[in-house]
Amino acid sequence: MQRLALGLMSGTSLDGIDAALIVTDGVTVSKHGAWTTVPYDTALRERLRSVLGGVGDVAGAERALTEAHAAAVAKLLAEAGVAAREVAVIGFHGQTILHQPERRRTWQIGDGKLLSERTGIAVVNDFRSADVAAGGQGAPFAPLYHVALAQGLERPLAVLNLGGVGNVTWIGEGGPIAFDTGPANAPIDDWLRRHLGQPMDHGGQLARTGKVDGARVNAALAHRYFSLSPPKSLDRNDFTEAMVAGMSAADGAATLTEITAAAAAAALAHMPAPPRRWLVTGGGRHNAVLMAALARRIGVPVEPVEAAGWRGDALEAEAFAFLAVRSLEGLPLSLPGTTGVPQPMTGGRLWRP
Repeated sequence: MQRLALGLMSGTSLDGIDAALIVTDGVTVSKHGAWTTVPYDTALRERLRSVLGGVGDVAGAERALTEAHAAAVAKLLAEAGVAAREVAVIGFHGQTILHQPERRRTWQIGDGKLLSERTGIAVVNDFRSADVAAGGQGAPFAPLYHVALAQGLERPLAVLNLGGVGNVTWIGEGGPIAFDTGPANAPIDDWLRRHLGQPMDHGGQLARTGKVDGARVNAALAHRYFSLSPPKSLDRNDFTEAMVAGMSAADGAATLTEITAAAAAAALAHMPAPPRRWLVTGGGRHNAVLMAALARRIGVPVEPVEAAGWRGDALEAEAFAFLAVRSLEGLPLSLPGTTGVPQPMTGGRLWRP
């Protein structure tokens, strides 16, 4: 049954909330509806940053986060002219503050019950816990949505998401394979914040003026993570701006950007066949310096997902709308090839108003 679902995503970049409407049965998508982005204000961003790792006033941060998501839902529905009663379910990812699958721990704050009360709509949240409890990595979780969108596209295909952490979905013969590639925007954003007081390197403007330190890139790629076979995933703080400590602002930005591209290219070693095309989503696709570095290192077409008609700024939110419907239907949210879970695993917790 096709349902109108609303997805909410707040990623490891800590930049804000993406909200999107789709119509789906959890297998196919029949319509892409309105979407919006609501940036975090500085106070909320810093409040969330203060609880990374599961420290400090987590409960207070969770409530503030949930209220911000309720406001984002109201904004989207008003802009779309859609009544709350028309929406079957909200997929509420929440904010990841800790991810340690090797300890069978993952923590996404966000109060599903409160969000359901505030919006008057059923909410599915806590998508990753069942996967991690069963021995999976709990990430990445968008691959099944990538597969749904990629029907009819040439394969093998790679879908690379460059958020705070990078992750890739390989789509080819057999089931999808997915894993985290390494650092992406998080170290770059933190570097810009510390040196220039800016939230990100818009368009790669600072990196473009800097010089890459090849030795630092090689040192970063020597990390044992890159030799591990998938499935594998990372916490936001597993790779930090410390990789370029002591460098100038511009050279550090350039080097962190190159490290991100090199980490993504290193993922080729773990793919059954080289992709003929890479589609890039997430905020990193707006960084021209990063996209050029990816193309140089990968050697096949590297394009933003808009080249395939997808909506890059809405994609992760759409994915959690899709997964919420799959949860309602009892369908798998993760597979052995995407998270390493022993068998296809459903999940999520349902809250009704």
